[in-house]
Amino acid sequence: MSTENEGNEGTAANAVPSVPPVPADAPQGSPESTPASTPDASAYMKTQDAAAAQQSPRTQQPFSPTEEPAAATTPMASMPGTPPPGLQSAAEANWPPPPPPAVPVYAHHGADGGGAGPVWGASAQLHSPEGPRKRRRGGLMAAVVVAALIAGSAGGALGYWAADRNGNGSTTVAASDNPQDLKRDPDTVAGVAAKALPSVVTIDAQGGDGEGGTGTGFVYDKQGHILTNNHVVASAADNGQLTATFSNGKKYNAEVVGRAQGYDVAVLKLKNPPSGLAPLPLGDSDQVAVGDSTIAIGAPFGLSNTVTTGIISAKNRPVASGDGSGGSNSYMSALQTDASINPGNSGGPLLDARGAVIGINSAIQSTGSGMGQTQAGSIGLGFAIPINQATNVAQQLIKTGQPVYPVIGATVTMDERTGGAAIAEQGAGGTAAVAKGGPADKAGLKPGDVITKFDDTVIDSGPTLIGEIWTHKPGDRVTLTYKRDGRTATAEVTLGERKGDS
Repeated sequence: MSTENEGNEGTAANAVPSVPPVPADAPQGSPESTPASTPDASAYMKTQDAAAAQQSPRTQQPFSPTEEPAAATTPMASMPGTPPPGLQSAAEANWPPPPPPAVPVYAHHGADGGGAGPVWGASAQLHSPEGPRKRRRGGLMAAVVVAALIAGSAGGALGYWAADRNGNGSTTVAASDNPQDLKRDPDTVAGVAAKALPSVVTIDAQGGDGEGGTGTGFVYDKQGHILTNNHVVASAADNGQLTATFSNGKKYNAEVVGRAQGYDVAVLKLKNPPSGLAPLPLGDSDQVAVGDSTIAIGAPFGLSNTVTTGIISAKNRPVASGDGSGGSNSYMSALQTDASINPGNSGGPLLDARGAVIGINSAIQSTGSGMGQTQAGSIGLGFAIPINQATNVAQQLIKTGQPVYPVIGATVTMDERTGGAAIAEQGAGGTAAVAKGGPADKAGLKPGDVITKFDDTVIDSGPTLIGEIWTHKPGDRVTLTYKRDGRTATAEVTLGERKGDS
């Protein structure tokens, strides 16, 4: 799984334009299908160019970053606007109509021009020797048509009635173009998107060395704070340039207030925030259920203000991700969604059906790069940081500028073959694996112990344990179940704290 910047990462010269592209007319025909590759690698939604690492969500190594260069839009062909000339009916041609074809004919203009042949199935008009009677029948029909027109005018249900008689008896009816009839209910996807889009921004991050990319963020409060992913802004955090572009095209300079590498959360502040900012409402990610509807907003591959939908596919999904360097890892107990998320979506909101933020889109599982591609796209496995956790981190960053992490005071291995989170024999740099006087030491844990449960959550690896610990706060009391010499035991642990990223 990659903590992808779902950000289009590229050089400054390839920066994605801040104004979203103008959609073209719908193309004719069906789009070409793209062959799928084996879904076993993940692409990290990150603002750095790097090859996507084939990785499982539970593997030790982080998802590889995928950066998004500026994407060129391809103009689409427009549908012909003029209907073909009137067609001659079978009766007028003095020959009976053949039976309708066995295979349905679709209503689009074909390569043959679509205008010269007879109308299959047109009603034949019987010739009657009684001319006067036929004329009376025509007069009656005219009266019926007039009556229908009067009734249509009085009812007004369809707005207006238009008939085009080009020799084939065709009648077309158009719906009203009254703007009131085009309003969307606020609880529809269109209604939710219309309300949320003005509070979502496309972030362009450019480092001093020209490295950068594009991601997404959203308005956190009325003071101009923007919530996003750390990996979206990391390249521009030191001596770089950050801009935030709203859906109306207005662009503002921004600066980093604080960022938490381990949580993959960052807070920006608009330097000259506009008046009337509307923060997105925050939901409760603990109350989310599998199957709930989701709406993701972001700038996939630089296409700003893109809205996609899906559902919550799973909860508490352990995800380890990084920036590709191997030393900047993030861990989360993520919300999994099948809403389409791609490079450029990172940092954008994952909304519920009401429009409340339940997560920050951060990572995708991907088939990896291939066929000369440098980035991978969505295969329906996206991951978001639960908003409850992200809110705690954001408050810490706004208040102090640095993150605070809960810890157990023990170093665990990233090996997945231990059947849990094994406490290492030795810590980093030759330090003790169990910190003397720390929470784990006070609870009696020792090197070699394998932690199998964190409260009621099953632990199958080191990253899973870290992700679960980081959903809590320092001072929380938890129960750890562990194995030692083939025996199972439990220990009560009060979580300690670590300030800043180390």
